[in-house]
Amino acid sequence: MAIRILIVEDDRDHAESLADILEMRGHQVELANTGEQAFGRFCEADFDITLMDVKLPGLNGVETFFEFRKVRPNARVLLMTGFSVEHLVAQAVENGALGVLRKPFNAQDLLDAIETVKPRGLVLVADDDPCFTNSIIPVLSAHGYRVETAGTGEEALRKLSQCRVDCLLLDVRMPVLSGLEVYLQLKRSGRLVPTILITAYAAADETRQLRLLTQGILIKPFDPDALLRRLAELGSFANREGRPARRQAG
Repeated sequence: MAIRILIVEDDRDHAESLADILEMRGHQVELANTGEQAFGRFCEADFDITLMDVKLPGLNGVETFFEFRKVRPNARVLLMTGFSVEHLVAQAVENGALGVLRKPFNAQDLLDAIETVKPRGLVLVADDDPCFTNSIIPVLSAHGYRVETAGTGEEALRKLSQCRVDCLLLDVRMPVLSGLEVYLQLKRSGRLVPTILITAYAAADETRQLRLLTQGILIKPFDPDALLRRLAELGSFANREGRPARRQAG
């Protein structure tokens, strides 16, 4: 899936080489040399990911990241640094930066990082256990998924009718309207989306019955990597339209 990337780097040669690597993979890339340039362009356009050098003249990368977050709280920024600025990096990561690429990094390091954090679609987590929900949100967000939550079956149905959900993570046993009833209602009405059923009850008979409905079943507690693999297998993420070629922010 092609995504739109803003590279903020005062080393022009390094910026161009990164852009070449990403454009060879079909991504749309723009360049900015300073935090001020980047912020101006960020206010004008919608980028999926920003690759941000920490050490920039004037407004540094972390300060620029915080300015981005004032405009769009969900701004997705991956930091780059070749210097020992752990306090700055830690501050940014604690406040939502996607991670850090340590210079020098090679082309595969860059592509792997982009693949990990690129936007992947909207996951609705429907579960009445807030502890479970709060533990899953950072895992999904760190791997590029947008997340909505629902604490009841009724709320899940309402959110499914209000927005385009790419995948539903659905607890089988919720009070009043269970996850299984939600699933069956969606199926009867022809509104079923790719669904992963989750349950803390691993009785063999129940598991067999659930597998008759869908192959997407996880038994709590499960390894987050198992969830990420299952989401990747579903592959239910929206394609994006092509965008203009590289541009230099002015």
